[in-house]
Amino acid sequence: MRLFRRHRDRQTRRPARPVEDVDLDSLLALVADTLGYSSAFAADGSTLTLSGPRRFAVRLAGLRAEARRRSREDWPMLVSEHLSHVLATADEPFDACDLSQVRPLLRTRLQLDDDLGAAGVVGRHLTADLVEVLTVGHGADARPVRPEEVGCWPVTAAQALEEAVGNAGDDERLSVAEVDLGGVAVLRLSGATQSAAAHLRRLGDYLRVPANGVLVALPSRATMIVHPVEGIEVVRAIERLRLFAQRECDLRADALSPQVYWWHDGRLTLIRADLVSHDGQTRLVVAPPQEFARVLAALAARPETGDPGS
Repeated sequence: MRLFRRHRDRQTRRPARPVEDVDLDSLLALVADTLGYSSAFAADGSTLTLSGPRRFAVRLAGLRAEARRRSREDWPMLVSEHLSHVLATADEPFDACDLSQVRPLLRTRLQLDDDLGAAGVVGRHLTADLVEVLTVGHGADARPVRPEEVGCWPVTAAQALEEAVGNAGDDERLSVAEVDLGGVAVLRLSGATQSAAAHLRRLGDYLRVPANGVLVALPSRATMIVHPVEGIEVVRAIERLRLFAQRECDLRADALSPQVYWWHDGRLTLIRADLVSHDGQTRLVVAPPQEFARVLAALAARPETGDPGS
């Protein structure tokens, strides 16, 4: 009889959970306690119910996925940031872990890499200094999506970013104005969106994009200044765009970047141009990337014609 009972217990006993999940649960309970909440886990570990000043359930699939990508030394900070984020966003009218709810709310926003610090965001570098960050929400209230939230979704972060770019591009058609910058003709594309850079991929809807691409300045998230790369006058255009972007950034509270970029073959490349002061004089020192330098050399060698686009 005793042997039968032991066999029955083995049949009904739940499978042992991975030790990593058990350790993460211990951290979650400890952090929840420091935040003033008691914690109760679902039998399968998929959710955590916090009870305290308020009561709500926290989905854990994304957090567990992110923890598996991190070293254990990072877990305390990861758990603390995640639960703090859950509490801070408890009043949002959507569940960010439910892709069906947030899919139409996904957008992108450009940020300088230096401004991100150690923030937990989902994004991709467009250049070494500019990051396209995945956001969720409405307009100015949109906020960055955390990796643990994307980890709940049945799509990859790259796929989510592509959907967000499409949403941002569909939001509005940017206004286009011709501007003269000291003898250099440029187009200013702007709108209410904070994702103007999403329209880089649709520049052909606004202007004829030459084979060598265009120069782009991004003084704010809602503005692009572009100049086609068609002739050697592009050297002067770099100077005018760089000085214009610097002035815009100095005046704007929502400034993005004072630099000049090259949009070509679906890629954005920084054209480093620094203002250097020496002996009381300020001059612009341009250090083009190798590929763009070859374009400049080809343009310089091209015979002058009456048609700059030839």
